[in-house]
Amino acid sequence: MIVEDAARRGYERTRRGAEPAPGVGHGRIAVRRVAAVTAVEVDRSPRRSGAVLATLILVAAVANLNLSVANIALPAIGRAFDASQTELNLVAVGYSLGLAASVLYLGAIGDRYGRKQLLVLGVALSIPACLVAAFAPSVEVLFAARLAGGLAAGLAYPTTLALITALWSGASRTRAIALWSATGGAVAALGPLLSGLLLEYFYWGSAFLITVPLAAVALVAAAVLIPAHVNETSGPVDHVGGVVSVLFVAALVLTVNLAPESGRGTAALVCAAVTAVAGAVFVWRQRRVPEPLFDLKVAARPTFWVAAVAGIIVFGTLMGTMFVGQQFLQNVLGYSTLAAGSTILPAAACMLVVAPYSARMVESRGARTTLLLGYAFILLGLAVALTMWDETSSYWQIALAYALVGIGVGFAGTPASRSLTGSVPVTRAGMASATADLQRDLGGAVMQSILGALLTAGYVSSISAAIASSPEADEISDQTQAALTKSFASAADLAERYPQYADAIMSAARTAFLDGDTKAYAAAILVVAAGAVLVFFAFPKRDAERRLLASYRAQDERAEPAGDERQGAAPGDADG
Repeated sequence: MIVEDAARRGYERTRRGAEPAPGVGHGRIAVRRVAAVTAVEVDRSPRRSGAVLATLILVAAVANLNLSVANIALPAIGRAFDASQTELNLVAVGYSLGLAASVLYLGAIGDRYGRKQLLVLGVALSIPACLVAAFAPSVEVLFAARLAGGLAAGLAYPTTLALITALWSGASRTRAIALWSATGGAVAALGPLLSGLLLEYFYWGSAFLITVPLAAVALVAAAVLIPAHVNETSGPVDHVGGVVSVLFVAALVLTVNLAPESGRGTAALVCAAVTAVAGAVFVWRQRRVPEPLFDLKVAARPTFWVAAVAGIIVFGTLMGTMFVGQQFLQNVLGYSTLAAGSTILPAAACMLVVAPYSARMVESRGARTTLLLGYAFILLGLAVALTMWDETSSYWQIALAYALVGIGVGFAGTPASRSLTGSVPVTRAGMASATADLQRDLGGAVMQSILGALLTAGYVSSISAAIASSPEADEISDQTQAALTKSFASAADLAERYPQYADAIMSAARTAFLDGDTKAYAAAILVVAAGAVLVFFAFPKRDAERRLLASYRAQDERAEPAGDERQGAAPGDADG
């Protein structure tokens, strides 16, 4: 650390030195600068690096599992609480809502006031959040517990990557991040399978208890093993901007969820107004504050903003497809929770297999080509789901759609994240890391909300039309109509109470669900196609991309402030 600090100080003195005479001093400054950076970028890892990395991966696993366990339990939750489709949508999106709304602000707080403290606090809070969710007496309490769990993950999950970035350097850092990323993806894919297995034998709340023992172990390990106060910034945190960013993301997601539900028009309008005002205030604030949470000048670079939008669409489509698909498999095809959870495995396997090829393709063909290839596979997967998924679908048709989407995400995920980190200066690396987290969290929250809203609207419209066209429409009470239109789970409960009408009720409910399902996948295809058009026209080709990234690096070096405000941070040790 002493050598690195000396190298950093030497680098800063060189960078702030007087401009040499033309053709004389540039070579010496370049040599000194390269020497300083080389000294800083030595292969470095913390004491007990294996145990520390295992702890950080375990913390990330807790967050990833909690993100994915709810979808498989939605039909059971709907039956337990007689919940509407909108209420189920909110339960599904609650965790990612809390995580997406808080990740930017809480990441900045951790960088300033202590990453270990936030990580330990986040893991500790996740335990009661899981327990409250597992034993929730109502769907409202369940949503609140999921939201609290997402906020706890906002404290812990981004901090794991930031700590890896701070504690490792050189080739050791690359290996640590690769292991962290691959393990996180595999654990997230195991969530539906594990929760499906538990739901075969226990009640719906057992799905939320999976992570409690893991969180307890992670809490003790983090308190004992994770070093405190490593390469943290001493710069101020834009608390006003942080609070406004939380309001903006939360209001946006709630607007999308509440808009299609009858009787919630006022609430939806209020949330939409909050979204518009908070968004405008956030932009205004970030343009004027000396230390913005989100540097809009950097964000305006095409290799940054196009990659950010592309990643939101890619990861959001994956989560939205899983959200709708899990309900389709159980409601329409009658899959058990375990069978429904196992259908995700082809997507997970394809992502893991394709990711290394994606990294090589980015280097040889550029991010644009790799992104477009990923988008093509995602479109193929969605087309299979739209055209082949119905009441007679076989397992191979389900697996084919998920596998194609998994291949697409495997190809597109790498260039989307790489372009973000390559487009920002070292002093804004935390912004790139937070945006990479937002790709998954905000993309998942928004796409799940949009697809869930369309699923709800399609279901209600179809089953209402079926009721109106029934020869016995006059004999159907308002109470019965309300139960039929509320959700598929509510219709299934009604069928159990009136077995003489069960076949007719379930047939109408399945048809209505498929109508909503079709609208959701058609919308997903339009969103992905729009994203592909954006990438094709707005993202630079390989050679232009390389020239742009080189010019950004040169521009950022000239624009760096004279003083280094980071505590013990060396060039390249960016906050995540």
